Amino acid sequence: MQKILKIDESDNLIVALKDLQAGDIYHWGSEEVTLVTDVKAKHKFAMEAIPVDGIVSMYGTAVGKATKPIAKGEVITVDNIRHYAAPVSLEQDAPYEWNAPDVSAYQGRTFKGYIREDGRVGTANYWLIFPLVFCENRNVTKLTDALNEALGYTNNSLKNFALDLTAGEQREGAKPKLFPHIEGVRCITVTSGCGGATSDSKTMCDVLAAYADHPNVIGITVFSLGCEKAQRKMFKESLAARNSNFNKPALYFRQQEWNSEEEMMQTALKQTYECMKAVEPQSRVDVPLFHLKLGVKCGASDGFSGISGNPAMGLVSDWLVTLGGASGLAEFPELCGAEGDMVKRCVSFEDKRKFLDLMERYEKTANFFNTTIADNPSPGNIADGLITDAIKSTGAAKKGGTSPISAVCDYAEPMPDSGLSLVCTPGNDVDAVTGLVAAGCNVVIFSTGLGTPTGNPIVPVLKISTNSAIAERLSDIIDYDCGPIIDGVPLPTISKGLFERVIETASGDYQVQADRLEQFDFLLWKRSLDL
Repeated sequence: MQKILKIDESDNLIVALKDLQAGDIYHWGSEEVTLVTDVKAKHKFAMEAIPVDGIVSMYGTAVGKATKPIAKGEVITVDNIRHYAAPVSLEQDAPYEWNAPDVSAYQGRTFKGYIREDGRVGTANYWLIFPLVFCENRNVTKLTDALNEALGYTNNSLKNFALDLTAGEQREGAKPKLFPHIEGVRCITVTSGCGGATSDSKTMCDVLAAYADHPNVIGITVFSLGCEKAQRKMFKESLAARNSNFNKPALYFRQQEWNSEEEMMQTALKQTYECMKAVEPQSRVDVPLFHLKLGVKCGASDGFSGISGNPAMGLVSDWLVTLGGASGLAEFPELCGAEGDMVKRCVSFEDKRKFLDLMERYEKTANFFNTTIADNPSPGNIADGLITDAIKSTGAAKKGGTSPISAVCDYAEPMPDSGLSLVCTPGNDVDAVTGLVAAGCNVVIFSTGLGTPTGNPIVPVLKISTNSAIAERLSDIIDYDCGPIIDGVPLPTISKGLFERVIETASGDYQVQADRLEQFDFLLWKRSLDL
């Protein structure tokens, strides 16, 4: 297999696909380079001498500037380059031209989903329990655990292991599901709702309303304390704004109105049980692929993410968009350095402006806390070759493929039913997935090069590896391996397998590892402050 890769012919950086040693000689086309330093796999080296303040380029765009002279064949590190992104202008010479991929192989294909009254399609069928304030988290988890245990949904492998170890205690076999047409009871816990800015409580209510209205949810049980900022009225206003025709079963419990917690909890359990019992059984049916709303996300990324896992899901995204479906690209801090490409691909001038305004707002907030969104790369990212945020971002943007951008959505705003949308979220794994689901995604693909154990309460999160080593070592959290791309397997071949796994997941024929491990993570993006 080849040992080096030049991603774009205009690049002056080369990616090491294997560990390379000083003195090795490599060729790319007519170019020859002798390494003057060792270069670890996933890291980059200069294909030409770069002076101080010289542009460092990858993916056909600027990803940094040299802070000291860099010799031809020298490895790129935090000591010799810094983050730099080319200025972005709203002016462009010509509209973005896109050659849509051939999707004839997928025409007429379907997945098995739940068709709701309003025509939307769910990929799962859950009852959802959540609080309007952190004070009620314990009651939320207690009720969820009690119902899942009683109704036969619990499959806690760690609890089973503990019971096996406990002397004299025999573990019972798995209980049959009392309501097999419902896939489980899921819950959300929060860290806000009071003690902060009203705007944060409003945002929380908007996100919770989006989850309540999500087609994967069939009913809700909502707890509040009574004196919190996120009042029931605020939540109901958010719910009405999200869907004025919301008609799912909804139960509300305000603890300060009850004489005892035990009485409230028993009533909540009884009423939730009765509502679940009354839910009309619904089966999955074949629906066209354009009902998929895909979320694309990367986390714990490595130096291969931008050339394997991310392009693989980007091609799947392009196929789905061409078929009439929707895809959402999140993580705005990981578009820092890729703004030019995003602006170029936005269909409308309004969306170009909205995207840049959201990026500017994000940067100003970061500046207030004496940092910048370019401070996004973690020590793990850097150690694995993502030296600047622009290097990380240009690779991260590959998740969104090459299709035109038809919408730009702020946090908790719903994305359209078709086309590629930019969804404003942080780069943080759980925050971003939470935001993608709030935007309406019904399947999320999540690439990782170092390994990230995260999921979502109501939407399957399909974890893909960017290198085969992590797929083998962390096989219990990885659902699909994109590592063979590094070994020379064609990108379309891997993407086809990934798309099939997406269809299996959406149909309920494949259980993602995150669900198997009960990784039901939820984290709100807090844009304000504590008071």
